[in-house]
Amino acid sequence: MRFVMELIILKKMGLFSNNKISRDDLKPGDHIYAWRNAYIYSHHGIYIGDGKVIHFTRGDGPVMRKGTFVDKIIVSSMTNHGGYNPCPNCGKRSNTRGVISSCLDCFLAGGNLHLFKYNVSLAIFMSQLRGGTCTIAPSDPSNEVISRAKFLLLRNGFGDYHLFKNNCEDFAIYCKTSLVVGKSYVLGRNGQANTVGLAACVARMLTPLVRNVIRLFSDVGMRKDAIKVPVESLVAWRNKDDTTVTRKRRLQHKNKHSVLTFYKHIVKFRFLI
Repeated sequence: MRFVMELIILKKMGLFSNNKISRDDLKPGDHIYAWRNAYIYSHHGIYIGDGKVIHFTRGDGPVMRKGTFVDKIIVSSMTNHGGYNPCPNCGKRSNTRGVISSCLDCFLAGGNLHLFKYNVSLAIFMSQLRGGTCTIAPSDPSNEVISRAKFLLLRNGFGDYHLFKNNCEDFAIYCKTSLVVGKSYVLGRNGQANTVGLAACVARMLTPLVRNVIRLFSDVGMRKDAIKVPVESLVAWRNKDDTTVTRKRRLQHKNKHSVLTFYKHIVKFRFLI
């Protein structure tokens, strides 16, 4: 009953994703984000001080410029100086990908600055109209957060960008909490992915309360299978995983080449006959 009353009060006060913050109030180690493309998607990063942000980006690539909805979301992870390209501080960054460091202006790309909140109450979490703004999970101390972000920047050790499985919000939440899901170090459990994913499309047919309950139990702060993993272990595991994937691709390419060569010999043999 107390939870319901608190939720009603929060709604009357209009506390729905009201996470805007001024630059003067920023502190090193803050998880910040900026909405892009008419609030379709938001880009997340870790502020490390001196006007710098470490964040995880898709960058430019072959899947761009097809005009699809997914392309618009992917573009939102790219750095942009709000019309000034190249940026006088960062240079030309449109082709960068992975974990990068850029100035706050490039990170925001003309958007407003928001603070992602940690260790929020159930009532505040449930009052949010969409995911990607807060979590039940508590944050680690700022010095640990910055250390993880810098380590991942140095090693570019967060893998390939994936909209639902490994994105900028996953990166920022990991830096803040060192939490992953299960022994396979699963990511992609963030609120934003749950908002735009397939499950979210099904959930939209339900009541707002049911939608938020589904999002609540997907939150990394609520999951019983969430574990803390040191950044060194995460990078080592990702490098091992990337090596396995590379070997599989090489083997597939070799097999495909062998089959094509075999058919070419058959065709040549028939032609000679």
